[in-house]
Amino acid sequence: MLGGRTNHWGRISLRFGEHDFIPKSRDGLGYDWPIRYGDIAPWYDKTEMLIGVYGENCGIENAPDSSPGVLQPAPKPRVGDLLARKAGKKVGVPIVAARRAVLTKPMNGPKIAKELFPNNPKAQEIMGTDMSMRAPCFWATDCIRGCSIRANFQSTTVLIPPALQTGNLDIITDAMVREVIVGKDGRATGVHYIDKVTRKDAVAKARVVILAASTCETTRILMNSKGKDANGLANASGQLGKNLMDSVGTNLGAHIPALENLPPFNEDGAGGIHVYTPWWLVRDHNKLGFARGYHIEMGGGRRMPSVGSLGVLDGKSPGVYGTKLKEDARRYYGASFGFSGRGEMVPNKDCYCELDPSVVDQWGIPVLRFHWKWSDHEIKQAEHMQQTFAELIELMGGTAKPKSGRDAIQRLVRSFTKWAPPAWDRTKPPASPTSTARPGR
Repeated sequence: MLGGRTNHWGRISLRFGEHDFIPKSRDGLGYDWPIRYGDIAPWYDKTEMLIGVYGENCGIENAPDSSPGVLQPAPKPRVGDLLARKAGKKVGVPIVAARRAVLTKPMNGPKIAKELFPNNPKAQEIMGTDMSMRAPCFWATDCIRGCSIRANFQSTTVLIPPALQTGNLDIITDAMVREVIVGKDGRATGVHYIDKVTRKDAVAKARVVILAASTCETTRILMNSKGKDANGLANASGQLGKNLMDSVGTNLGAHIPALENLPPFNEDGAGGIHVYTPWWLVRDHNKLGFARGYHIEMGGGRRMPSVGSLGVLDGKSPGVYGTKLKEDARRYYGASFGFSGRGEMVPNKDCYCELDPSVVDQWGIPVLRFHWKWSDHEIKQAEHMQQTFAELIELMGGTAKPKSGRDAIQRLVRSFTKWAPPAWDRTKPPASPTSTARPGR
């Protein structure tokens, strides 16, 4: 859809730190980047100013500070956040303001635009006016449900409107790109795509082609493109699709008695996390037994109810009706708190994607098939997450039931794959144009 991933991400906007650019130099695994943090730091500042990121400079190693005046003020921690922070202090787990692409105060559009586009009067005029029209969050809805006041960042509301004002942008939607077209000189000349409404083939020509279709779909397009490399465009190395990585993730939550019977109040906040924990053990990997690290996201409390929000009553008040049910709903709703880990994986030869030799999507484009194997690094990292979360939950007064790293990480994979969509046989296209095989993870 128009805007892609920016429509449904969590707006969590973290920087890579100095250590993240030189992993092989630090632990002998993976690869060092050809650039360093100092090369990209000014662009982090520019991006944060452009999209609007709230947060604070925490001074934690490998969680880089932004330049003064770049970050928006962070929203206050919620009740559960404060309880978690208190527990974290007892065991050395820092809980600081999260960094998210949500406005907490109005933007000074002209000032920011002048800094971002110092030699471009037209950009200053357009962006200065447009930035000033964005309103700060008023703590009402979940960001992922959309934001009519443009407080949160997504390209459809923040970047595309001013780009259209330049008169230099044409947007073609419902276009399923099949391949990049390459000229005799080996350079890209455009893309071949399928109009999803008419189901007809079309071509868009260009002097420069930029693929920004996320990791897996960009890989699929390149593999389906016919260049001078037999196995796909830009694949002379044979590494296209190799060393595929995913976030290492587990979660653990529990009922927290201290959060019961709180007075009714609005705890929706900025539509996402207000606090988080950067990886705080950056020099302890030899002792921990796994390379790389993770950050912690957390949340709970009396936020706007959603499907399943009152499921806690099934266990706490089974068979209860009437006045007692209402009392228990007030008592238990919002008294749960959970932690989620998001960690870095070490690339390995067993994780890669390739074109499926016999399966295509409804547009007749070969789909990717995946090969996957977690290493001991990821399993031990997931184990550390579970034990850390359990310790924090117990200190908050809850009862934790941590899983082993292998069970926790497999549970996450199972919960993801159980809704995998169908793939269509090349010889039997589906009758309905609304069904589609998912091209990647």
